Amino acid sequence: MSTTHTGKIDIIKAAASKINEVDFENLSFGSVFTDHLLECDFINGEWQKPVIKPYAPFLLDPSARVFHYGQAIFEGMKAYKDESDDIWLFRPDENFKRFNNSAVRMAMPEVPEDVFMNGLNELLRLDEAWIKKGKGNTLYIRPFLIATGQGVIANPSDDYKFMVILSPAKSYYSGEVKVLIAEHFSRAANGGIGAAKAAGNYAAQFYPTSLANAAGFQQVIWTDDATHTKLEEAGTMNVFFRINDTLYTAPTSERILDGITRKSLIDMAKKEGIAVEVRPVLVSELVEASKNGTLKEIFGAGTAAVVNPIIGFSYKEVYYELPKIENSYASQLKDKLTNIQHKLAEDTFGWTVKV
Repeated sequence: MSTTHTGKIDIIKAAASKINEVDFENLSFGSVFTDHLLECDFINGEWQKPVIKPYAPFLLDPSARVFHYGQAIFEGMKAYKDESDDIWLFRPDENFKRFNNSAVRMAMPEVPEDVFMNGLNELLRLDEAWIKKGKGNTLYIRPFLIATGQGVIANPSDDYKFMVILSPAKSYYSGEVKVLIAEHFSRAANGGIGAAKAAGNYAAQFYPTSLANAAGFQQVIWTDDATHTKLEEAGTMNVFFRINDTLYTAPTSERILDGITRKSLIDMAKKEGIAVEVRPVLVSELVEASKNGTLKEIFGAGTAAVVNPIIGFSYKEVYYELPKIENSYASQLKDKLTNIQHKLAEDTFGWTVKV
C-alpha cells in the first residue's frame, strides 16, 4: 500500500486491484464494490480528516447507536464515463442537499461540502477504471452516515461515521414489473421521516413487499396512511401515471421523497410538450381509468432504475393489465435522460457536472 497526503484528505491505495476478477457484463446490482472507499468520522463535535482507503470491513462497538436506535441515512448517485473518458455526475448538488436534510431530520450532524463532494471526486478519480463507457454502464455511488457512539441510552449519538462506497452497475430491475396497491400498509406518515432517506424507511417496506412477492408481484404502490385512497410511491421509487396524454405524479411531502430523477423527468416532460400535473392521485381514478381505457402507462422513477415501466397492478384482488404501447412516455423520457447522463445529448438543463 502507498499513502498520499493531499492536505485535505489522506489517500491509502490498495496494494492490488480486484477489477480483473469482475465480470462487468453480468453484474448483480449492488453486490460488487470497487477497490477503495471514503471514510470520515465525526468525533467530539468535529469532523476529522477524511481518508480514502482500501475497501474492507470495519469494527463497531456492539452498543453503537446505529444498531439500537437506527440513526442511519444514505443517498443514491451515479457516475458516468463519456467517450472521451471524462467522468460526470448528475445533479450531485441535489444529492448533497437531500443528504443533509435527511441528517437534520435524524438528529445527525450535517456533512461539510468539502468532505462530501471533494472526497467523492477524489474517490472517483482513484477508482475511475471501474466506470465503464457505454450507455447502460454506470458506477453506483452510496454515501451513508451512521451513528457510532457507544451506549444504549435512547439519545442521539455523539459520534458518527460518514462513508462512500462505489459499485459498478447495469440495470436495477430485469423482467416485467407488476405491482400491488397497498390497502393496509403505508410507507410513511405525516410528521414522520418519509421525506428522509433513512435506512428504517426501507427496512419497514421489506415485510409488505415480501407479501406482495409471494402473491406474484414485484413491488407495492404505497398509499397514504390516513385513508389509503391516495397513490404515493412505487416500491423504492417515485411513480408516474399517464392518463390519456397527461402525466400525473404525487406532490412531495413529509411522506414522499423528493426524488431527483422525478423532478428531472417533470422538467424534461414539460420541455417536450407533455402535459404534467403534480397533484394527489386517487386509487379510484386509476381503477376507473384502467376500466375505461384511458390509463396508458405507469412507471417508477429513481436513481437506480432510472425509469421502470409497470405492466399491471392489483387492487382489492382484481388485476388490471396495462396496454402495450409503442413510443411510450416512459421509453422516451428514459432515453432522453440517459443520453444526457452519458453525454450523448446536449445538457440544456445544466445538470451534469464534470469530475
